[in-house]
Amino acid sequence: MKRTRYLLDTSICVFLMRGKFNLYRKLEEIGLRNCCISEITVAELLFGAVWSGDPDNLNLTKNFCKEFEVIPIYGSLMDYANQKSSLRSQGLTVDDFDLLIGCSAMANNLTLVTDNVKHFNHLPIRIENWVKR
Repeated sequence: MKRTRYLLDTSICVFLMRGKFNLYRKLEEIGLRNCCISEITVAELLFGAVWSGDPDNLNLTKNFCKEFEVIPIYGSLMDYANQKSSLRSQGLTVDDFDLLIGCSAMANNLTLVTDNVKHFNHLPIRIENWVKR
């Protein structure tokens, strides 16, 4: 039986780093080796850490990112182009970073884990929200 692999969205990573919503327990249950992050998520996390002005945040972020396999976006660029074109023809606009993360899940057959389901529900991907509020 093939094991499900997960792509963690930026919001989930932020919650993990802040110790919110018992997400580390879920991560332990799933297994770190079954979870990865996108290069886009790394970029967003690094920006947030630098913007905070706190060097501890930057170190925390770098160490956090080292724990995960980082999925390059190159393999998802054609999916991105097709999805963006399709969405635009429907009069829908989507944040480019969200679209790239979603297309990374699509291109790599990963289940996207996000708290921002509405940002991704227009894509033909599996989505899970591990956040219980």
